Parts: sequence; structure tokens; C-alpha cells
Amino acid sequence: MRLNEIAYNDSAPIDGYGPGFFRIGGTLINGPVITGPLGTHSWAGFGDTDALIALKDLVDVLFVGTGADVAHLPDDVLDALQEVGLGVEAMSSPAACRTYNVLLSEGRRVALALIPV
Repeated sequence: MRLNEIAYNDSAPIDGYGPGFFRIGGTLINGPVITGPLGTHSWAGFGDTDALIALKDLVDVLFVGTGADVAHLPDDVLDALQEVGLGVEAMSSPAACRTYNVLLSEGRRVALALIPV
């Protein structure tokens, strides 16, 4: 078996999550968060589309964790992301964390915006 070392660059894997928080790259963050090639930082939620649009040339897909359950993205958010050509997938936050970690470990160009569970 061949083992490869993973280089995350400025992206960090999701280490864990719980009610109201995420642990990303060893750092505990309370509330909504964005992580990806621009690093990890707090996010103001769906009203902050500029933070999501800033990723448009850096990633192939943005995963949006909508909390404990799957929910549709607000129409204005989805329209703004589609207008700039940013691929987006909405899913529950736990599923988004798992999917992001797998694709990140494969070296894919991904980012993640999360609403806490």
C-alpha cells in the first residue's frame, strides 16, 4: 500500500463539531464559519454572500452546511452564487463536513460554509 502525505495549504480539515461550534484545524470556532483556501474565519451567515463570492476563482465547488437538517439555500444567495459561476451544494452541516474532508484529502479545490447544528 502506498501512503501519501496530505498538504492542505491554507485549507484545514474539520476536526469536529457540536451544538453551536466547529473545530477546524485544531481551532474552536463558535457560530457560522467559512473555511477553504482563504483560511478559516467566522461568517455572518446567508446575508454575507460577499464572503462566498470571494471564493469563486479559488474553488470548483462550495459546500454549504445548512445546520442539523438539509435546507434549501435562500433564493437570493443561490442566484448570487450562480451569477458568478460558483458551483454550490447545500446539505446538512454534518454531511458537508464529511464531504469537504474527503475531497480536501484528495487535493480538490473546495470550500465550506457552515451553519452550526
